[in-house]
Amino acid sequence: MNSVLIIDKPAGLTSHDVVNRVRRILGQRAVGHLGTLDPLATGVLPLVAGSFTRLAQFYTASEKTYEGVIRFGFATDTYDAEGVPLTAPQMVQVSLEQLREKATRFCGVIEQMPPPFSAKKIKGVPAYKLARKKKDTPLKPVRVEIKEFEILGLEGDRARFRARVASGTYMRSVAHEIGQALGCGAHLASLRRTALAEFVLADCHLLEEVEGAAKTGQIEEVLVHPRQLLPHLPNVTANDEMAARIRTGQAVNLPELSRAPQIKVFYGQRELIAIATRVAGTLFHAKIVMAGETAVASLPRYAPAPPAAWSKPES
Repeated sequence: MNSVLIIDKPAGLTSHDVVNRVRRILGQRAVGHLGTLDPLATGVLPLVAGSFTRLAQFYTASEKTYEGVIRFGFATDTYDAEGVPLTAPQMVQVSLEQLREKATRFCGVIEQMPPPFSAKKIKGVPAYKLARKKKDTPLKPVRVEIKEFEILGLEGDRARFRARVASGTYMRSVAHEIGQALGCGAHLASLRRTALAEFVLADCHLLEEVEGAAKTGQIEEVLVHPRQLLPHLPNVTANDEMAARIRTGQAVNLPELSRAPQIKVFYGQRELIAIATRVAGTLFHAKIVMAGETAVASLPRYAPAPPAAWSKPES
């Protein structure tokens, strides 16, 4: 089954836990996700199945939107509520205006230090494995982009926020660093991803809903319609001759789309058979070819998506 479904990830499960559960529900091994959420986090977790795992490469740099809560008064070793406090809690005296002023310093392209408990590798070893063993994690700052960071409200020692960020941004680090800037320590108390690329909370389904749909033969009702994927790419519906050429890796002429660099090619209304790239003039060649349950045209039967698309922590 080539499909995309958007899970509202519950707290307490890793993204890989969700993938494994959906593999069992669908009875299909080829399932992956488009962007890791920490166990603490909830919200939009897009999953791709079958040959649609090939689409992961188009989402590696996807923008994300989050809402969450930062707790002030002490930092933790993981930079979130699941970690060990590094100090005793202290009284926090900060106004909403002061907090919003500090928040402006985190907008734009900034240098950010990844959390010690992260998948960033140190000499080939994920940092979290070293951190769990109480070993040094000499991480280096990385450049990230925070497009929006708005403090929505402040109640006691907790501030609600909304953020829109480029791929690779750690909201845990934002919470930790804003606590450092205020001199009182802070950590991420909760996080909910409300959007990833074109996928939003309204597209989400609970794992229980997906399981129920699969048992009653209504699984298509919880899947994303393929024509909604990658909305910036034009759609083309192939006739029999064109579809046959594309499925066998041949180029096709599409004069009406001569200016489009890439397109989605469908056979019928729902079957996405290829992502094609313009070679020259009106000639297009398939970058990815999909047919039924497996990819064709010199592609392996099944291969995981690039690591950045499957396991890069974003929170």
